[in-house]
Amino acid sequence: MTDPADPFSEQRRHDGVKLVRAEGQDVPLLLRLRDIKDVCNDTQSFSNDNPLMIILHSEAAVRDVRQLPIESDPPDHTEYRALVEPRFRRPKAPEYQAGIGAIIDSLLDDCLGSAEVEVVRGFALPLQSRGLAQLLGVDESEADLWISWGIHVFRDNELGPKGSELDRYLLAKIEEARESKGDDFFSELNRAEFRGRKLTVEEKHGFANMAFAGGRDTVIHTVSGVIAYVAQHPEALEFLREDANRINTAAEEFVRYVSPLTVITRTCPHATEVLGHEVAAGGRIGLCWPSANRDETVFRSPDQVILDRKPNPHIGFGFGPHNCLGQHQARAILRGLLRAVCDRVERVDLIAAEPEIEQESSYSRQVGYKSLRVRFCGR
Repeated sequence: MTDPADPFSEQRRHDGVKLVRAEGQDVPLLLRLRDIKDVCNDTQSFSNDNPLMIILHSEAAVRDVRQLPIESDPPDHTEYRALVEPRFRRPKAPEYQAGIGAIIDSLLDDCLGSAEVEVVRGFALPLQSRGLAQLLGVDESEADLWISWGIHVFRDNELGPKGSELDRYLLAKIEEARESKGDDFFSELNRAEFRGRKLTVEEKHGFANMAFAGGRDTVIHTVSGVIAYVAQHPEALEFLREDANRINTAAEEFVRYVSPLTVITRTCPHATEVLGHEVAAGGRIGLCWPSANRDETVFRSPDQVILDRKPNPHIGFGFGPHNCLGQHQARAILRGLLRAVCDRVERVDLIAAEPEIEQESSYSRQVGYKSLRVRFCGR
């Protein structure tokens, strides 16, 4: 992946804050890793309990349900998360990882037989979707529909807005599984209890919405970033083959380096001051993950990919009680991908790449690729 410019470096070194305009407010983005960690652990002063506003721009136009557990705070968040966390820890099991490996091998079979592959929609999107089907315990054929939704389940630069389609799908799946004793995610939601009562339809919808929205475009962009990087740095595959332990460190490094999610916001229930910036009650601050992951006081040569970087205290999966529920799934996919490419691919030839650029009032940065055309050459 071409080294994306770090649009936060000057302010990170100066005072640790960059203002960005969103929803009629100047939102201060925190840029340093230590400051972001401190905020993540203080849910009393910096709350996630602000539905539809978890990212910079309101999602009211594309959803009307509170995403769970992320759009809640402890103690509610702790109890909500406990209902689904066992499923989201399944990717840590060897047998689960073998299933992800089989999905990757099937996709590589097709790639190695093709003269050209468009990675974003032709490889990364099917990988994320089929992996999600395994995580949720549903038939892999369901992924065909999810793939048709494009990179982002709410909006896609080619397909347009489609949040209502997702809502109809999720509510239908919840209803279909209402009396089911199956081991799938929707059946589990119908059986789950919160403080001695069954979950409401809205709560089940909120869990399901988060499962589909969280980690979709971020996984797709990180997978695409991995393929782009090995295409541009052919020596990387041989370096990884020399030591199997480098697979895990490389996966963490790609999460740190790509950091496709730029900002998650927190709402301040009470007026506060953040690094010299006054925030009114009800105002928001932003946690800028890619800036923290290039904090030069923490990371050696932060603008370089170091495949065996140790230590690597990145916060690409967030930090604190709201850390990413899907991080084990993402790791299983990235490690499985690196392992399979090392085993089966001699090199990846880059044909053409079109970056995906996120534009905001005070910065622009590459978050992934709109299109990435390559040729996989087998060993």
